[in-house]
Amino acid sequence: MTRLKLLASLVLMGMPVWAFAHPGHSGGLLAGASHPLGGLDHLLAMIAVGLWAAQQAGSARWALPCTFLMAMLVGGGLGFAGIALPGLETGIAASVLALGLAVALALRPALAPAILITAAFALCHGMAHGLELPAMASAWSYAVGFIAATALLHAFGYALVRWLPQAVAPLVRLAGVGAAIAGGYLLMA
Repeated sequence: MTRLKLLASLVLMGMPVWAFAHPGHSGGLLAGASHPLGGLDHLLAMIAVGLWAAQQAGSARWALPCTFLMAMLVGGGLGFAGIALPGLETGIAASVLALGLAVALALRPALAPAILITAAFALCHGMAHGLELPAMASAWSYAVGFIAATALLHAFGYALVRWLPQAVAPLVRLAGVGAAIAGGYLLMA
């Protein structure tokens, strides 16, 4: 078995375990920071935002990640208040699919629709984070944790596109295809 097939097999076998972040992390800042890292759905969407932003031109490069962070914070506040959209996990899975496709196709929509789509997906992710605030944890420190981790994931995705040689560009699109496939899997799960 080639290394690529082995790696792909291991990733696919682990997906059900990684699919959704769950409560139960230790409280506060670390719990907030670990939540975006603890679920493959969150991890892929947040890296994809950075990848997609780096594929853009002009102000969209910073507007998409900043929009995601702000809308996620609003969603977190709604989640802290116990408010959730119906089909929240479906919205999160759809975000992985859609953002993966946006990266795979290197889409460059007009700024306003890109911001609206990014904000809608971020609201879902934020609500999920907010709803899973651990008991006895400070909502403020938890929010700082998930915002900081998300910003780092965005920066990671952005850096991959902007600082790697152009010869690697097809791999970025391939990563988008992988995220889209994972999103489709999560939608079917």
